[in-house]
Amino acid sequence: MKKEKFTYEKSGVNINAADNFVKFISSISTNNRGKKKFSNIGGFGSISSIPKNLKKPKIVACTDGVGTKIEIANILKKYDTIGIDLVAMSVNDLIVQGAKPLLFLDYISINKIDIKKLKSIIKGIIKGCKISKCELVGGETAEMPGTYEKNKFDIAGFAVGVVDEKKILNKKKIKKNDLIMAIPSSGMHSNGYSLVRYILKKGRINLKNNNFLKNEMLKPTKIYVDEVLKLINNNLINGCANITGGGLSENIKRVIPDGLVANIDLNKIKTKKIFKWLKMKNIEDKEMLKTFNCGVGFCLIVNPKNINKIEKFFSKEFKPYIIGTISSGKDKVKINGKINWS
Repeated sequence: MKKEKFTYEKSGVNINAADNFVKFISSISTNNRGKKKFSNIGGFGSISSIPKNLKKPKIVACTDGVGTKIEIANILKKYDTIGIDLVAMSVNDLIVQGAKPLLFLDYISINKIDIKKLKSIIKGIIKGCKISKCELVGGETAEMPGTYEKNKFDIAGFAVGVVDEKKILNKKKIKKNDLIMAIPSSGMHSNGYSLVRYILKKGRINLKNNNFLKNEMLKPTKIYVDEVLKLINNNLINGCANITGGGLSENIKRVIPDGLVANIDLNKIKTKKIFKWLKMKNIEDKEMLKTFNCGVGFCLIVNPKNINKIEKFFSKEFKPYIIGTISSGKDKVKINGKINWS
């Protein structure tokens, strides 16, 4: 009796498929590389130049994922936007400290390589990099049979940026009487999806048959890089916060110095239809505010004299507006009023 010959492919890992996917990534990322000297995809490591116009460059690095928004993509079999989300979740964190995104790497782990699905995800990542003006320099695709169920996968992103030491946004720049401005979100961004999926399941809501929810659930996270970096380069902001997991209060708290308080007036928040829909599903205000961005995707902390100048850098859809002030105190953040959900 012949003994079975064991191969990696028989265990569920297809190296040829992975190699073909790398070739695809290399072909589309080259188009996004522009005049940069190095070609990084497919090597063991990536090489990039540090911008020459910085006197004291500092490196800033971030990593994040898109959470269970992936499961919504699986339900709708639509994967062309979660790559944008992946880039957004990291680069929106980088700019909080004043850093310009330079490069991005991704990690995709999947039960079995599905070229069509992976190409769609990568195209979104490339688009996100283009919007944030950084380069996809590498990544890893891991085929992991037995770890993930059939058709399941996960993605993670890693961004590196650079900032001149004198341009770093730190807590010391935030002063009493500064104003807090909200930049609208594009929707839910990439937070709160476990609760959303729970609501869909309990309510037996068929996502595929609801055009409003289909559009909202996979709406990509707004990338704020272009607008915020222009404000930083023009010395128009003292601080900022990316509103992600934990909501408005927890994220603003992270940038407020000791001895000062961010006073947020919820009455002034302009929420969105998707959050009004969620609120109607019997979620308390406190839970809404700590789970979702509720319409505020990013916050700026600014000197009152700069308000008119700041507004000129934004389109009508994402024009920032005042939701609070900075005062003396010990609590870091005080939330007042109530969001109008009607």
